[in-house]
Amino acid sequence: MPIFEDHGLRGGVWRGCLRGTQAPARVVLVQHGEIMAEVVPVADGPDAWHVELGLPAEVLTSGVQTLLLKAEEGARGEGLRPDGRVLARLVLLAGQPLDEDLMAEIATLRAELELVKRELRRFAAG
Repeated sequence: MPIFEDHGLRGGVWRGCLRGTQAPARVVLVQHGEIMAEVVPVADGPDAWHVELGLPAEVLTSGVQTLLLKAEEGARGEGLRPDGRVLARLVLLAGQPLDEDLMAEIATLRAELELVKRELRRFAAG
């Protein structure tokens, strides 16, 4: 299976290059176990294939969204196959719930840091 070189997300299009000896039949964008978009890699030199996937509007919602880029041997339009390989992950953060999620995470990290400091002080004193 090829290796994905991520060229980033710009203007709602995720771009990259697959490198390897053989391109997969298709590359799919998966969210919550559902195919959101798919593309057939385009040859871009020896052992390299260009991949461009536009993010559908449905994947852009408030909170944290994780998208998977998978290489599969299935036919275009076919459902998700269990033998696909995850090439990359794209995490999107957006909206009001994000602020609350981050504040809760920061509070948890602070509490854990205080615990570590307390235990370190106890260990150093004893």
